[in-house]
Order: sequence, then structure tokens, then C-alpha cells
Amino acid sequence: MKQYFVKAFNATKRWLSGLSIRTGVILLVVCAIFYALSFAQMLLPLSNSTKVTLWIILFGMAKLTQYMGLIIVGAEWWRRFKNRLKRKSEAGESSDNNDNKKIKD
Repeated sequence: MKQYFVKAFNATKRWLSGLSIRTGVILLVVCAIFYALSFAQMLLPLSNSTKVTLWIILFGMAKLTQYMGLIIVGAEWWRRFKNRLKRKSEAGESSDNNDNKKIKD
């Protein structure tokens, strides 16, 4: 049973990692809205059980969108970071080659 959940989690994480950084930022904005709603609903004139139920639902949605947004933004950031390092190392190698050619001449 545990393997099923781990497999499902990894599949979901891979899918979320493939989304664009814009989608991640939108999810993080939605997360902030859910956080605000989860605490703002306490000001409404509702029974305590209704407030607790709303808080659990809204706070859960805030956490869900927060983690999804962070996975998306984090994966895209890591991809861009690796590409930048790769470009810098390639640029460094090409300048080293040019320096070696000048020395040989």
C-alpha cells in the first residue's frame, strides 16, 4: 500500500515539475488568497463548528496550493540554474581554448 502512495506522489511531482514557472507563480498567489480567506472567515457571524470546518478546508487548500506552487517554481528554478552553470562552463572552456591558441602562436 505504501509503495502505491509513493509511486503516485512521484508521478504527481514529475507532472508538476513539467509545468511552467508562470503556473507556479499563479498557484502561489492563489495560496495567499486561501490563507487570507482561512483567517478572514473567522470574522463572519457563523457557529464555531462552521468556522472550524471552513478553516480546515481553506487552510488545507492553502497548503496544497503552496506545495504545488513550490514544486513547480523550484523545478523550473533548478532547470534554469543548471543551464546557467552549463553556459558559464562552456564559455569558460572556449576562452581557455582561445588562450591556449594565443600561447602556441
